[in-house]
Amino acid sequence: MAPGGDDVAAAARGDRRAFERVYREHADRVFALCVRMLGDRVAAEEATQDVFVRVWEKLPGFRGDAAFGTWLHRVAVSVVLTRRKSAGIRDGRIAEDDALEQAPSRPEAVGDRLDLEGAIAALPRGARTVFVLHDVQGFTHEEIGEQLGISPGGSKAQLHRARMLLRAALTR
Repeated sequence: MAPGGDDVAAAARGDRRAFERVYREHADRVFALCVRMLGDRVAAEEATQDVFVRVWEKLPGFRGDAAFGTWLHRVAVSVVLTRRKSAGIRDGRIAEDDALEQAPSRPEAVGDRLDLEGAIAALPRGARTVFVLHDVQGFTHEEIGEQLGISPGGSKAQLHRARMLLRAALTR
């Protein structure tokens, strides 16, 4: 069984202490994913809590067909996308002006130019989501399209846009 697999099995049977250990083992990765997808630390903290509430509810149904980390990741992506939809945010429909408003008005020091996390957070939501899912998390365009309700071509276009905006932000 995978590391932590005993805790996952025990938590699925309702063992709260085992679930606390599962939470401590995975919370940082889930939070990092939420920050990257939402671009807001406070919202990411709330989403992380929502993820683990959902995991606690659904864990008895976890069959182990996929690795627990993979299953947890999918739950996290689903929670983030649901939060964004309920907030009325539509992926890929953010105006170019939003990206311009987030651009700094003064030249930055050389050390500031390589702030990849900051540059990712400054991306428009749709482009950021596709970038994180594809380039950070390794999903295919087809999988991203299914998760976001867009075509694989739309995913490719958003990824291209994200990469161009990142390139511009990191070479200023």
